[in-house]
Amino acid sequence: MSLLNSKSDFPILSRQINGKPLVYLDNAASSQKPQAVIDAISDFYTNHNANVHRGIHTLSEEATNMYEEARAKVAKFINARHPEEIVFTRGTTESINLVANTWGVENIKSGDEIAITQLEHHGNMIPWQVLVEKTGATLKVLEIDESGFLKEGYKTQISSKTKLLAISEASNVLGTIQNIKDITKEVHKVGGLVLVDGAQAVPHMKVDVQSLNCDFYAFSGHKMLGPTGIGVLYVRKEILETMEPYQVGGGMIREVSYEKATYDDIPGRFEAGTPNIADAIGLGSAIDYLTKIGMENVRKHGIELLTYAFDKLSLNPKIEIYGPKRGEIEGRTGVISFNVQGVHPHDLASVLDAEGVAIRSGHHCTMPLHRILGVPATARASLSFYNTKQEIDIFVKALREIYNRFH
Repeated sequence: MSLLNSKSDFPILSRQINGKPLVYLDNAASSQKPQAVIDAISDFYTNHNANVHRGIHTLSEEATNMYEEARAKVAKFINARHPEEIVFTRGTTESINLVANTWGVENIKSGDEIAITQLEHHGNMIPWQVLVEKTGATLKVLEIDESGFLKEGYKTQISSKTKLLAISEASNVLGTIQNIKDITKEVHKVGGLVLVDGAQAVPHMKVDVQSLNCDFYAFSGHKMLGPTGIGVLYVRKEILETMEPYQVGGGMIREVSYEKATYDDIPGRFEAGTPNIADAIGLGSAIDYLTKIGMENVRKHGIELLTYAFDKLSLNPKIEIYGPKRGEIEGRTGVISFNVQGVHPHDLASVLDAEGVAIRSGHHCTMPLHRILGVPATARASLSFYNTKQEIDIFVKALREIYNRFH
């Protein structure tokens, strides 16, 4: 499958906004969906709709097979050893909360430490704040450098008290890609575990959880061409087997009496009730699409497009870009957070929308990081493989005109 023609696979990208062709640069918030994913969801509801793991009739068996095939696709996509290491959730946030409220509650005690970094999304920060309040543990915040990379000094900040490091593989603000493999090695040396927020990494690059050797890996479907409301939590099998259920009820039990219940094997005991069957199947279709393109090609195109955008934006000295610089582009994803001198990010986003260009403005669920940056908000353009150099040109031209309008 060629990246050059991929835009035509996405129906919404043919829309016009305010009379202008849509230039969608808000992919870090949510990606658009190819027709193949839309068709997969429609096909399920049209031809196969039934509950899973419950019936022996044809539709139920078909639905169950499709749902479990989606799980196997996820496992293969991130190179998990076993499909049962994959738990379906509503998204990255629920995946992280699941770990905090199961493994965390069971294993974190007073005097223990949980480490996060300064660049974490609120979804990989607040669950740990709540957990340490409940347990009497300590939350330690590891510092980043001006490009957003974890400072080397973190090695002296972790110790035998560090039970978990929760870290984003790629920042949703700075685009910075952390060296998770080396970081995991250091945390494992002191006996700690590592949870990786992969929401911004999985859509842009090949992820191999065995190579990273992380213990938990969380991501969302809607940022990688899939539907909203479906997410993934990968947990190493030997850890997942020790964890108690997050929710209880139907579908996750083996036997129930009025006095007690015994729970299903993994991963079923973490998927109480009727799961999000259709969207799991949609996620499987998104993975099929990305696999045909090849994540190596997605990454290569992303670097080329990011380089082009940097070169164009650097021509305007009134634009400040945050995160890794031009010479560090291979250390970042296609996220460009920036400010234009004298123009508030919200005004910028509003005027760009009038030109058909969709970006995000605000703190992007990273208030503490923005305090470090010294700004209340940033504008953020985030790229996907279906974006083009021509769209970058439209975006840059609009920025130039907006600056002139405000000055």
